[in-house]
Amino acid sequence: MALIITDECINCDVCEPECPNEAISQGPEFYVIDPGKCTECVGHFDEPQCRQVCPVDCIPLDPAHEETREQLMDKYRRLTGKTSD
Repeated sequence: MALIITDECINCDVCEPECPNEAISQGPEFYVIDPGKCTECVGHFDEPQCRQVCPVDCIPLDPAHEETREQLMDKYRRLTGKTSD
């Protein structure tokens, strides 16, 4: 699944620079995650970096964008142009 930022976001600015896919940006009211770019850090890190740094724990899985680890890895490869792990 991609991740989503809830309205509990306090706009603290710590998640955006941590995203290796540049999937996080400032939305109209709080930060948002582009599900087309979010790989939950699969291919980059063992854990989603935005969740690691979020001080209010407002980044759950997005049930509207269910993906397997394999699908996330495929997305990582498409985004980075890498053909192997």
